Amino acid sequence: MNVAMTYFDEVQKILDRIRTTQTDALEKAADICASSIASGGLVHVFGTGHSRIPVEEMFPRHGSYPGFHPIVELSLTYHNPVVGANGQRQAMFLEHVEGLGEVILRNFVLQPPDSFLIFSNSGVNEVVVEVALGAKQRGLPVIAVVSLDHCLHSSIKHSSGKRLPDVADVTVDNGTPGGDALVRIDGVADPVGPGSTIGHAVIANTLKVLVADRLARLNKMPLVLTSSFFIGEAASSKRFDEVYDDYRSRVRRVYGCGDD
Repeated sequence: MNVAMTYFDEVQKILDRIRTTQTDALEKAADICASSIASGGLVHVFGTGHSRIPVEEMFPRHGSYPGFHPIVELSLTYHNPVVGANGQRQAMFLEHVEGLGEVILRNFVLQPPDSFLIFSNSGVNEVVVEVALGAKQRGLPVIAVVSLDHCLHSSIKHSSGKRLPDVADVTVDNGTPGGDALVRIDGVADPVGPGSTIGHAVIANTLKVLVADRLARLNKMPLVLTSSFFIGEAASSKRFDEVYDDYRSRVRRVYGCGDD
């Protein structure tokens, strides 16, 4: 058995599931995001653990644009030490501490027309559920991106009795089977090769494309971070500064620095 080909096949199944079952959810999510950005608001993007990856995929990246506000809490996502100070044990512990989500949210001024986009493969850990609940309490629509197979077969952990899809206005399934790892190998007791990162990245970038299309039709397309491959070194460098200035002007309000 060629295990690389097996992994490719399993990844293709994830892409096929997203393409054939999640179009409507992605369109609804794009409507929410485009409405926020076109109205001068922000789409706040949050995730813990390895769900930090799609948060950073939203912005800033080549082919992305201001309007998405990544919120990455290092205490919940800083994995590379693994053990010792800032280790994985601490991060995994903190994901289950009720109250931390609200502490995070209180750092920002959150109000309509903003919205929230939350990535979580399991969709049940206390912090992500609490952030979703806090966003809803502040009048913001919530989009959840989860593995529904994993989420709906996982026990509820938050004291509200809710999973992330129970709170969200729109849930997008990342198409990954429960347990995440995709390939079983003879002689290895447990499956290897996770797939949720791929599902999350595909959804993140599909949303970017859908939202960009909506904004363009509204004549409100923000500046795009564009590689020098397309526009040359000088223009690309100038665009970076313009995009970061645009982003700064958009996020001033959420840090309490707006022109109220």
